[in-house]
Amino acid sequence: MQTSQRRLRRDIEANAEFGEIAVDTGRGRTVLTGTDADRRARELFCDRLRDAELDVKVDAVGNIVGRWDPESADSAAAPVAAGSHLDSVPEGGIFDGPLGVYAALESVRAMQDAGVEPVRPVDVVCLTEEEGQRFDGGLLGSTVATGEMSVDDALALEDAEGVTLETALDDIGFRGEGVVDASEWDAWLELHIEQSERLEDADVPAGVVTTITGLTRCLVEFVGEANHAGSTLMGDRSDALAAASEFILDVEAAAQDVVESSSETAVATVGWASVTPNAPNVIAGQTELTVDVRDVEADSIETIVDCAQQSLELIESSRDVTTTFERPWHRAPVEMSERCRDAMHAAGEEAEIVTMDLHSGAAHDTMNIAAVTDAGLLFAPSRDGISHNPREWTDWDDCAAATDVLAGALRALATE
Repeated sequence: MQTSQRRLRRDIEANAEFGEIAVDTGRGRTVLTGTDADRRARELFCDRLRDAELDVKVDAVGNIVGRWDPESADSAAAPVAAGSHLDSVPEGGIFDGPLGVYAALESVRAMQDAGVEPVRPVDVVCLTEEEGQRFDGGLLGSTVATGEMSVDDALALEDAEGVTLETALDDIGFRGEGVVDASEWDAWLELHIEQSERLEDADVPAGVVTTITGLTRCLVEFVGEANHAGSTLMGDRSDALAAASEFILDVEAAAQDVVESSSETAVATVGWASVTPNAPNVIAGQTELTVDVRDVEADSIETIVDCAQQSLELIESSRDVTTTFERPWHRAPVEMSERCRDAMHAAGEEAEIVTMDLHSGAAHDTMNIAAVTDAGLLFAPSRDGISHNPREWTDWDDCAAATDVLAGALRALATE
């Protein structure tokens, strides 16, 4: 069984035209859920599914499923599913998401070409709003598909302009009926670009994920007193930004300590901040920021969060500011199914494609789906580890090799 690099590349390059942006280097796109670019990407995908004689359905939150149900399959059997997403971050690359969607479709086409006779149906899936750039915080389609969020709650989500997801999907003609139920799948596989450099450094074309990192996001506020930058003496200041700066360094130090003592995969990031009044001649009276903590070890996350809270207590007592700490978002680390991992390694061995184990430092829909069925995540190399950027690149040979592994694993799961 052999996948077609030509077909796969044709599909990804065609999809890259939707939301395409002008850049000096690379190739970029902006595809937000419910936009015209999203509509065009979805329509092309549905056309490709139908070209492969798959039955296409769209659920109430826009999740798309193309089902291959040949005569050899028991239509009542739990399907094997594979896919990813088509939305992007603003000014993102062309591989993040679409590679997984079209590799799943190419896997089915390769099985059809080879005359494979599965005993269960195969679903090719595009999940809605994985990136979380317009509605909610990400992984929306899989959150609904796994029952963590109701359809009504999802459709009521609003973007920054007050437009609901329901309206946005209606506008592009992709609010369907019912809901995809991921618990009804026998297994799920997702191919994604790595977004790191480990595969490239090892010169390995396919990585089998062992664990998807846990992720905690915290919101921290510092309240001091805005005052004149020239006439307020240093000893009389209650500077919210200076206090926040000390906290940021404490968070970094806490993560470094965990890396050195217990878990080399732990990371912590302050990636967003808002300063008020944000004027060059005014001492900051208020600063808000986020703390993003991730690791494959749950204890490491808790250690860093505890250190962050201890830092706030010390800063309050030493800097004459008040602070608040919230932890609105948390997902525990998720281990991938041994059954799915074995299938991917075996597929690589059969195709004479080298595979290696590694963890995922980014969240993916697979981490939700793993809570309701056997799930596996496969990585293809990312040049220089760059992602969410027009310079995001995965060589076409690597795309094809990883797709061969995905196809072999899907065949094994669908015929066992």
